[in-house]
Amino acid sequence: MTPLAGVFPILPTIFESGGALDLGGTRNVLEYIVAAGAAGVVFPGLASEYDMLSVDERLEVTASLGQWIGGRVPFIVGASHADAAVAIRLAHAGANAGAVAAMILTPHAHAGDGDAMARYFNDIHAATGLAIMLQNAPAPLGVGLGVTEVAALARAVKGIRYAKEETQPSGHRITALAAEAGHGVEAVFGGAGARYIIDELQRGATGTMPACEVTEVHVQMLALYRSGNVDSARDLFERTLPLLSMQAVFRWRLTKAILLRRGMIGSDYVRAPGPALDRWDLRELDALLARIADLLPLDSYPGEQARMPQ
Repeated sequence: MTPLAGVFPILPTIFESGGALDLGGTRNVLEYIVAAGAAGVVFPGLASEYDMLSVDERLEVTASLGQWIGGRVPFIVGASHADAAVAIRLAHAGANAGAVAAMILTPHAHAGDGDAMARYFNDIHAATGLAIMLQNAPAPLGVGLGVTEVAALARAVKGIRYAKEETQPSGHRITALAAEAGHGVEAVFGGAGARYIIDELQRGATGTMPACEVTEVHVQMLALYRSGNVDSARDLFERTLPLLSMQAVFRWRLTKAILLRRGMIGSDYVRAPGPALDRWDLRELDALLARIADLLPLDSYPGEQARMPQ
């Protein structure tokens, strides 16, 4: 398999205004991500509100994604679950949908027990055959393993081929992981909304897995960086950083507020708890978007021609 690299946005789960799944809106966002030039797509992740979805909902959207993507880009299925048996079901569904890997958070139940953690991941890999991307997120979302623990886990579980490092400082950890894990980890991705993307790339990250609302900008940023035009990549990074800083506070709500403004979705309903955008926040969001309208126009978006009716 071609090594994984580039921009792999997390596909959000789009809901109708009453809270039910909106598959049409979810597909619109997928088509935008693909048309914007993303190297691949991930679902579900933290930015998908995965822990607000039932297992059946996760299985339904995963199966739909297999049909919609149709092999156009690599698909990484999020199979995080405290119960290894459920994680196996989710990973199997991803494999059936054409996923190339399963991204899985370190389960809290095995924190501090390296042997139990290794058995958990070994069982999933053995049952599904899917390569595993270890998602190392800090508490309370994940366990936040130390670099030595991640490297040891990768050596103990042959199925762990990738890592998504989100425990801070991510740059330091990516540098250390390359030294300690060696060839045990083929690729390391950054996350955290791409707020540290330049530093992560300079330290050896092969790509980034941010939320999806500025996918075309992230794609252009990585292309400039890979071509050696680091200053221009930094220019894009600096122009989008105020928006990404706001996204760090409002998370899914900020992502969906932008997707709604761009016409991809009919509702910005969010199931997950967290602060809501008030009228002052919305005014600030509009001001920030106006300042980068040349990069992120609100009257059009890649993939618009494939838009599903709302």
